[in-house]
Amino acid sequence: MNQSNLTISRKLLSLNWFIVFLVAVISGIGCLMLYSAANGSWFPWAYSHVIRFSIGMTLMLSIAVVDIRFWMRNAYLLYMIILFFLLVVSLMGEIAMGAQRWIKFSLFHFQPSEFMKICLILALSRYFNGLTYEEIGKKLKLIIPLLMVGIPVFLVLKEPDLGTALIMIAESATIFFLAGVRIWKFFVLIVTAMLSFPLSWHFLREYQQKRILTFLNPDKNESSSGYHILQSKIALGSGGIFGKGFLRGSQSHLNFLPAKQTDFIFTMLAEEFGIFGGTCLIGLYTLILAYGFFVAIRSSSQFGRLVALGVTTTLFLYLFINIAMTVGLIPVVGVPLPMLSYGGTAMLTIMIGLGLLLGVSVHRCVRISSYWY
Repeated sequence: MNQSNLTISRKLLSLNWFIVFLVAVISGIGCLMLYSAANGSWFPWAYSHVIRFSIGMTLMLSIAVVDIRFWMRNAYLLYMIILFFLLVVSLMGEIAMGAQRWIKFSLFHFQPSEFMKICLILALSRYFNGLTYEEIGKKLKLIIPLLMVGIPVFLVLKEPDLGTALIMIAESATIFFLAGVRIWKFFVLIVTAMLSFPLSWHFLREYQQKRILTFLNPDKNESSSGYHILQSKIALGSGGIFGKGFLRGSQSHLNFLPAKQTDFIFTMLAEEFGIFGGTCLIGLYTLILAYGFFVAIRSSSQFGRLVALGVTTTLFLYLFINIAMTVGLIPVVGVPLPMLSYGGTAMLTIMIGLGLLLGVSVHRCVRISSYWY
C-alpha cells in the first residue's frame, strides 16, 4: 500500500501508539519531578512543562502524518532559516547566564541551536540521499556537508554552548558514517582533533576549562566548581535501591543539589526513587531507541533511514551526556534530559524529532529516488 496516498485519519491509525504512550509516560514523570523540585507546587516549572508537552505532542503527531518527501524537499530551506536565526543570535541575541543563545520575542524565548540539531539531520540526509556510494568516496563531495556542519557548530561555539556543539558534531559524524564515508577519514579527523587539543584549550572559556579540570579532580574544587558534581554523587548515593520517596529527597529539597529542574533532574529522580527508578526510566528510553533503529531498518529510502538513525542518535546523545554527567563520567555540560528537564525549546526539538521518526515509520514504503526533488 502507498502510504503517501493514505488519508490523515488512516495515517494516524497506522502510528505506533505504544511509542506515543511511552513519550507521554516519560513526560509525565518529568512533570512529577518538576512538581517535586518546586517542593510540591505546580509553579513555576510543572505547569509550564505540561503546556509545552501538549504543544509538543500536537507538533509530533502533526509532523508524523506529513509525507516524508515534504521534509526532503524543504530540508535545505529549513536549514537556511535556522542558520539565519543563529546568525541573528550571534549579533543581537539575548544574554543570560553568561551565554548569548536566545532570541527574545514578546511571549517566548527561542533558542535556534536546539532546532539546528534537527535541521542539520534533515539537510545532511537529503544531501547524501542524492549521492552514490562511489561519489561519497570522493573528497570534493564532502566539502559541502562539512561546511553545512562546520558553520553552525562555529556559531554555536561562539555563544558559547559546548554541549550542543558536541551533539551536532556527533550526530553529523553518525550520518557521515552511515552514508558510506570511509572509516580512515574519521580516523584522520580524530587524530587531528587530539593533536590540536593543546591549542584549542586556549580558545575555551574559563568556566569550560574549570569544568574539565573539575572532572579530572572534583575533590580539589569541592567548594566551587566541583560543588555540582559532588552534590550530585551524594544525592545519587543517598537514594539507595528504592529511594527516599516522592518529595523526600533531602539534597534536592534542601537546595544542596544545583539545577535540579534542568541538568540534574535525573539525580533528583534517583534520590527519590533510587537505582530502581532510574533504571526503569532508562528502560523506557531504551524502548524508544530500539524503535528508532527498527524504523531505520524498515525504511525503503536512504533519506528515511538517515533521518531515523540521526534522530535516534541525537536522542541517545542527550541521554548519555546528561546521565554520564550526573554520575561524574564526563565533565558537566548543559545538556537536558529529554522530556524531563525544564525547557521549552529543548522539549519542542525532541518532540519534532520524534514526530519525524514516527513519520518515517508511517511512510516506510514510500520510495525516494536518488535525485528526487
